[in-house]
Amino acid sequence: MASSAPRVLLLGFGAIGRQLVTLFDPSEFEVSAFVRDAAPHQERGTLGVALYDDNLAELIDAHDIVVECAGVPAAKEHGPAVIASGKGLVLTSVGALADPDARRALLAGPGKVHVTSGAIGGFDLWSALAESNAVGTVKIRTTKNAEALIQDWMNDDERAELENATEPFVLFSGLPSDAIAKFPGNVNVSIALAWATRGRGASGRGASDAELLERSLERVSVELVASPNLVDTRHDIEVSGSAGTFSLVSESGPNPVNPKTSAITALSVAHTLRHALASL
Repeated sequence: MASSAPRVLLLGFGAIGRQLVTLFDPSEFEVSAFVRDAAPHQERGTLGVALYDDNLAELIDAHDIVVECAGVPAAKEHGPAVIASGKGLVLTSVGALADPDARRALLAGPGKVHVTSGAIGGFDLWSALAESNAVGTVKIRTTKNAEALIQDWMNDDERAELENATEPFVLFSGLPSDAIAKFPGNVNVSIALAWATRGRGASGRGASDAELLERSLERVSVELVASPNLVDTRHDIEVSGSAGTFSLVSESGPNPVNPKTSAITALSVAHTLRHALASL
């Protein structure tokens, strides 16, 4: 890498991207962003970030690393091109890995995916258990503000149930792949947990990361709870196996721009980015 400041390209410049750039010292990175339409972002202010809405392939080539912070559909659409170019990709919308085609493309190389932990922690513990084949069951229960869980696909009755809720209730229970299909902006953490507990990747033998993740996604149990008037999102994680049972509880405040996103997500992305750059 050149001795000048690393060149970082953001895919997307919404709530996470805008919070992310405020966490950097101005001399730490040279930041640009690729967006679908630059005009609305320019009206809101660019925070010193150069914005582009075309020539993505050239932008990828001109930067040292790419940070995806635009949502699951954008990660699936543009992430594979980053990996195919040989550049590193910091993946914020980890839910993209739940899609079999996207998973294969994102994990195929030659570029490397750097998966963020997002709104949860304990990745070192979960990974240690999985690499030792000591994981039996993996459960995550996410509790979020009921109105923040309203989705475009919901009918009027489903929307009203969330808008008028007076008590917490289980909105979804099932596998991560089904959860991310219904709630792509709310349960990326379940895919991140599956990634952390996938086990040891290929090193000349054994299963690939894509194969390990596919199996792990079948092991993780997800429960999404809608709670009225809730401010902080809560995640209850339990991983059990031959080494014992380990639980972690976290409560994270909402992003100041988008309450569907946890404020800690951008902090996690910044941490992952710095580690990714150190490995180049």
